[in-house]
Amino acid sequence: MAIHVRNLGQTDYEPVWRAMQTFTNERSAETPDEIWFTEHNPVFTLGVNAAREHLLAPGDIPVVQIDRGGQVTYHGPGQLMIYPLLDLRRASLGVRPLVTALEQSVVDLAAEFGIEAEPRADAPGVYVDGEKLASVGLRIRRGASFHGMALNVDVDLEPFSRINPCGFTDLQVTDLARLRAERDLERVQARLLPHFLRHIGMVDAELSSAAR
Repeated sequence: MAIHVRNLGQTDYEPVWRAMQTFTNERSAETPDEIWFTEHNPVFTLGVNAAREHLLAPGDIPVVQIDRGGQVTYHGPGQLMIYPLLDLRRASLGVRPLVTALEQSVVDLAAEFGIEAEPRADAPGVYVDGEKLASVGLRIRRGASFHGMALNVDVDLEPFSRINPCGFTDLQVTDLARLRAERDLERVQARLLPHFLRHIGMVDAELSSAAR
């Protein structure tokens, strides 16, 4: 069964979130898996159990309470969002292996540029010299995944100073541009996707582009 890859362009956060919920609620055993790529207009998102004290000074950036795990994070232009809408039961894929696949795909991508990146056992995501490069937050419903990963490509990092990213008061954030790797989202997407498919065991999957 083909995996549909959707390139949504630059979007507001909430309509995409609602679309992921609808897709997951309405999918059947025959529904093809999809991977959505997008970048969002500026927004702070709070996970299900997020403590609002980590939202320090949002200012003019909207805040959305959502249904993923994790604390508070920022999404904005120059950040590549990867949303894997996968039937985990059909793929015989567990939640932890999916998180690992997302993280390892960024580790592999960074290695292409000679950058040593690594996940952390105590805080999902990918880090370079202790600074966070990518965040992961998932929701599983009816045996299927939605939400996903945010990879900082070429981002205005100032909004991260308005929060305690992922609930950590001393966490610094970086992006691929500052690491002198790549700043073009489309090129990053093209290089990241094969790594991710390999790590979820779908390296031979048939890909098809789907309309927005």
